[in-house]
Amino acid sequence: MLRYYYKTIRDEEFQVIPEPKEGCWIHIEEARQEDLTALSQQLGLEQIDLQDCLDKFEVPRVEKVQSTVLIFTRHPTEYETGLYTSTLAIILAPHYIATVSPHQSHLVQNFLGQKSKLSTLQKSKFLIALLMKITHDFTAHIRRVRHNVLTQEKEMISVDSEDITALTKNEEILNQYLSALIPLRNVLEAITSGRYTNLYEKDQDLLGDLLNAVKQSEDLCSISVKSIRSLRDSYQIIFTNNLHKTIKLLTALTILFNIPTMIASFYGMNVPLPLAGHHFAFFYLIGATTFIILLAVLYFQRKRWL
Repeated sequence: MLRYYYKTIRDEEFQVIPEPKEGCWIHIEEARQEDLTALSQQLGLEQIDLQDCLDKFEVPRVEKVQSTVLIFTRHPTEYETGLYTSTLAIILAPHYIATVSPHQSHLVQNFLGQKSKLSTLQKSKFLIALLMKITHDFTAHIRRVRHNVLTQEKEMISVDSEDITALTKNEEILNQYLSALIPLRNVLEAITSGRYTNLYEKDQDLLGDLLNAVKQSEDLCSISVKSIRSLRDSYQIIFTNNLHKTIKLLTALTILFNIPTMIASFYGMNVPLPLAGHHFAFFYLIGATTFIILLAVLYFQRKRWL
């Protein structure tokens, strides 16, 4: 779905326009091949140059094709199972700025709903604002995952397999965020160099703040991953100890049940045995068996097997 937006500094909201005009913002959501064909004609690019915009696994990077700059970024989403970030391509053309998303982008919708003095005519500031929105979105999602991890912490005795599964999922989410933030930082450093777009002094300051924000999000994500790994290792140790306790308990119970079985087996043999002809032999054997079992129970309790 292709839409055109236009906004000046005086406008409070982005205006939807029916046809593209110089200085407008072209946005394609749930992009398809026919959308890329129309966009390539509008921007004067080859369609193959825009093909990576549809790649849902594209890594953040920046490249320049003639006088057009293509910036591939990722932002947090959950459109597919096992994939927690989505591609968002930002294209700085001589007369337009364009964004392409292979999915429905809530980030762009939230960006459109913001009231600011941003203008589609100021491409550098528009780019920085959009990248800042992506960074803030990452930070918010990382804090949400971190909060979920902290709320999942329980008393060690009540840990079960579902807690391990939840930790593993949160770790995978953070790893995907981290794999997007690190290349995004490299993209920002490349843009800061001024080789891809002209930057004013204020833009340089804004990019410096943005770069610091990305680094902080990256650090927060790394710390959260380390916390999850430490917590998961603790859970694993607890599971191992509980398994050892269970094995000890089963071993002790097996020995206790085998004591009367062994004595009964001895007196079940067809050979002369002590007390075989005594009238109270059965009661003596029951008493001796009970005494031996009690001694074994006391021994196992001292060893903390029971």
